[in-house]
Amino acid sequence: MPGGRLTQQERQQIALGVADGLAYAEIARRLERPTSTVTREVMRNGGPTGYRADLAHRAAERRAHRRRQAAPRGTQNPQAAHGRDPEAVREYEETFTTVLMQTGAPKMMARVLTCLYTSDTGSLTAAELVQRLAVSPASVSKAISYLENQGLVRRERDDRRRERYIADDDVWYQSMIASARGTIQLAETARQGVGVLGRDTPAAVRLENIARFLDFVSESLTRAADQAREVLHTKPETPSDSAT
Repeated sequence: MPGGRLTQQERQQIALGVADGLAYAEIARRLERPTSTVTREVMRNGGPTGYRADLAHRAAERRAHRRRQAAPRGTQNPQAAHGRDPEAVREYEETFTTVLMQTGAPKMMARVLTCLYTSDTGSLTAAELVQRLAVSPASVSKAISYLENQGLVRRERDDRRRERYIADDDVWYQSMIASARGTIQLAETARQGVGVLGRDTPAAVRLENIARFLDFVSESLTRAADQAREVLHTKPETPSDSAT
């Protein structure tokens, strides 16, 4: 598959494909590009209903210009550690952000969460987030408040009394459990309708089937989350562990 940035002609083909209702995978196949590239391109530039090739191309040029200006000579990108390819890291961060946005997270909140997940420490200060994302402190503060309310990050003070934001290793477990609780509540509400609408009516049968389905899903989700919870705390193997 060809590498490098999307050309204006490719963006025009993406726009035509979106307008024709083609799946991202099909558009990517025609362009001989990864599906993630097309998905990210559309989602970051207005989504399937608002994507415009010319506007997307100009936005990409502005981002590239800002990156060149924001990288002083002699400084090292923090993500270039461990022999990482900075460009590959940026591309991955954009993909991860796009996927988070598809789950319903606002763009800035998704960008902040991606920064935390892809940092080796799993924690960053407000100043570090501002520098990495090239946004205002107010934008970071708003994003952190949203993520904290969702239970996706927590705050703590480091030894220099700076406030650090942490993507807790257990957050996905808590998120799954919260989702299961919400599913249980929906099942209970559906089942209440059975008595209201009359047990033998088609509507009541439909609601009872929905409730049974949601019961099964919530129980399975809770069981799976409990069984897999320790995976979130697995440490990387040391050379001696691998040899053993």
